[in-house]
Amino acid sequence: MRSELDGRGPEHSECGNESTVYFDGACPLCRAEIDHYRRSRGAERIAFVDVSRCDTVEQLGPDLSQEAALRRFHLRDRDGQLISGAAAFARLWTLLPGWRWLGRLITFRFASGQPMLRVAEFLYRASLPLRPRLARILQRLRLI
Repeated sequence: MRSELDGRGPEHSECGNESTVYFDGACPLCRAEIDHYRRSRGAERIAFVDVSRCDTVEQLGPDLSQEAALRRFHLRDRDGQLISGAAAFARLWTLLPGWRWLGRLITFRFASGQPMLRVAEFLYRASLPLRPRLARILQRLRLI
């Protein structure tokens, strides 16, 4: 059962969802990316919450403010653990069969660490200030 969850809380496991993804639906780039994931096999087990349309504790949980959710990509797993940034993307990818390989690559452990996750987080943080500009460019090119 895939849902927008605009009016429901983070109790996603009651709906049979493995995880809840929190995204900025007001960002055209973010919305386009999430729409792509929603069409992926396995997405029916994930709840997607457009954070730009909700701001209550019931919708986001006590440990996630709307401001924080709009700044970074977040995912709450089945156990209620909240993760963000590249780690959240990697977790999302492991839930989607077509993307699982990338999630496993990013989280691969080597010498008691996750070097690819560190690189991915660095790149993710570097991309955040570019997000509005990239969205405008892609809109002008009619790619989103």
